[in-house]
Amino acid sequence: MGENQVQYEETNGPESPLWKLFLVSSIAAGMQFGWALQLSLLTPYVRLLGIPHQWSSIIWLCGPMYGMVVQLIVGFMSDRLVSRFGRRKPFIVTGTTLICLAVLLIGFAADIGYKMGDNFNLKTKQMAVAFFVTGFRILDIAGYMVMGPARALLADLSRHNHRKMRIANAFFSFFMAVGNILGYTVGSYNKLYKLLPFTLTKECDTYCANLKICLLINIIILIVLVGIALNVVPEPHFTKNTDHEDPFVLQVKLTFRNLGRPMWLLFLVTALNWIAWFPFLLFDTDWVGKEIYGGDPTSKDTSMGKIYDNGLRVGSLGLMLNSGVLGLMSLAIDPLSKWLGGARKLWGVVNFVLAAALALTALVTKVAEKARKTAPPYAPPDHGAKAGVLAIFAAMGIPLAVTFSIPFALASIFSSESGSGHGISQGVLNLAIVIPQIFVPLISGPWDQLFGGGNLPAFLLGAVVAFIDGILVLTVLPPPSSNT
Repeated sequence: MGENQVQYEETNGPESPLWKLFLVSSIAAGMQFGWALQLSLLTPYVRLLGIPHQWSSIIWLCGPMYGMVVQLIVGFMSDRLVSRFGRRKPFIVTGTTLICLAVLLIGFAADIGYKMGDNFNLKTKQMAVAFFVTGFRILDIAGYMVMGPARALLADLSRHNHRKMRIANAFFSFFMAVGNILGYTVGSYNKLYKLLPFTLTKECDTYCANLKICLLINIIILIVLVGIALNVVPEPHFTKNTDHEDPFVLQVKLTFRNLGRPMWLLFLVTALNWIAWFPFLLFDTDWVGKEIYGGDPTSKDTSMGKIYDNGLRVGSLGLMLNSGVLGLMSLAIDPLSKWLGGARKLWGVVNFVLAAALALTALVTKVAEKARKTAPPYAPPDHGAKAGVLAIFAAMGIPLAVTFSIPFALASIFSSESGSGHGISQGVLNLAIVIPQIFVPLISGPWDQLFGGGNLPAFLLGAVVAFIDGILVLTVLPPPSSNT
């Protein structure tokens, strides 16, 4: 155990049964439900409020920038918090409360802005935008306050049992898939406002009213899941070693030093993994609309815009298939890990699956382009190209399940072996995600233009990075010590 690290009072206490890990993992469904709504519904809502396009890009970019700082601080503090409520639960409860506040500010921004004097004849509703942005910033911070401590709590409950850490994070990945499916399904229903007619107002049309209902459902689901998990599952008791309490800055320095070489190698391969993932995650439906269907949302030809929208709908169907495979694969991670000889080997293998799937986007695109040359104007792609697209989306669910689980399990295992805190290890791993999340959008545009535009150059770069990352995972990343 490293210097000044938190220690459990009952180091060899009983491990938590799997059903408790399952309950805590269910928190991910409530969180992912909200993120699915953001991806599917918030962009049109932003247009309704009149937020300029350049501002919307900044709004989305600020989230990962906050994550670089917030989760490190939350992870560090939660490793050291001593309270009768536990060390993770106060952060999870506070984060959940802030999420509920943020969601209300976002959903009712138009109504609040109107009450405070917004002129809805103007394109930009200034007060509504101010409340929306405030809510979105709170949501960014609150999300990190829940997700990091929730994963750290799973590691605490696993009590150094490596297999249970893998299973717990596989459960977490499974519930992320459940949240995605529920969020996309609820978000696609356009008559929810009839359940609560008062949500439809002069300043909030049917689309806006549907968004309000979706966000209210998100609040209910999140409160129920968090409430059940935290009330039923007690945190392990622990005590802080304060024999040689150091100044805060020195504590931070010691914490990072105690992370150990395996954790920093995990940081490297995780960052590369997300560099491979983000081009597809950011532009997957755009790829279907533009390259597969041949549409153009900026064209003055309205038919080209409709073709693009048809492609987006097929891409949305692909995301549903992706989430379904993600959920099924999450349940298979533990047996597959044992069959292959360890979670690290499974991660390396599925990186090659990711590389192959990204490379196949070029083949499917060429098939669609070739078919369009002989097809009537504005015709949809043939069934072969559409089937290829859906197959790629579905196949990507396999490596995505591993990406959502095994790196986090390894972070818990490595921090357990080195004696560093589970919270700070999750914060460091989060840096390996948010840095690529900022980096990839900045280089994707220039990189794509360098090779003639479109999304394929970034996808193919991702394929190369995924292949290299698979090799590094299998050869450079050290295996954890044997522990069940």
